[in-house]
Amino acid sequence: MQSPEIEVKIPVASLSIFERQLDQAGFHLETPRTFEQNTLYDTANRDLKARGEILRVREYAGRHLVTHKRHPDNEDLTSMYKTRIETESEVSDGPAIADIFTRLGYVPAFRYEKYRSEYTHPEAPGGHLVLDETPIGNFAELEGPTGWIDHMLVILGIDTATCITLSYGKLFLAWKDRTHSAANNLTFDEITAPALATATI
Repeated sequence: MQSPEIEVKIPVASLSIFERQLDQAGFHLETPRTFEQNTLYDTANRDLKARGEILRVREYAGRHLVTHKRHPDNEDLTSMYKTRIETESEVSDGPAIADIFTRLGYVPAFRYEKYRSEYTHPEAPGGHLVLDETPIGNFAELEGPTGWIDHMLVILGIDTATCITLSYGKLFLAWKDRTHSAANNLTFDEITAPALATATI
């Protein structure tokens, strides 16, 4: 199914404090902390990256999802929201899809991992919040209509100036620049000394 994906990221300095904020603001935990693996596929020449597109296979909570994302036509580069056109489908056999991609000339280009918890809010349905624990820091993501995102930011008392729109791939590259790490992927086994990414990236 194809749909616009609209979101913002919020750097989270303390998981315990932020989780208390969520509880006090009335958020409900829908999916407990679950490990997630993602692999981005591209050609050897990185043709998809050059066009601002991604092709991803995600394994999460026993499910395999295939996703293609691209920039929208007439994208507003000044917006505080990250917007992508997303086409996504669940598949029963993730390794088989990965093998098909490889045979078609798409190779694993980047891997990233995290532990994700998913939340909803009964007062304003229509979007959701996820809390991601990554090897380079913790982030919350608000995804939904812009009005929903704005309302949730108010409920949580979050300053819009702290919101960011960078992908995890770009956050990883910024972290590498700061730390001079030799890691090639945003995975727990490659990053043995996690560093907290901040909103100043």
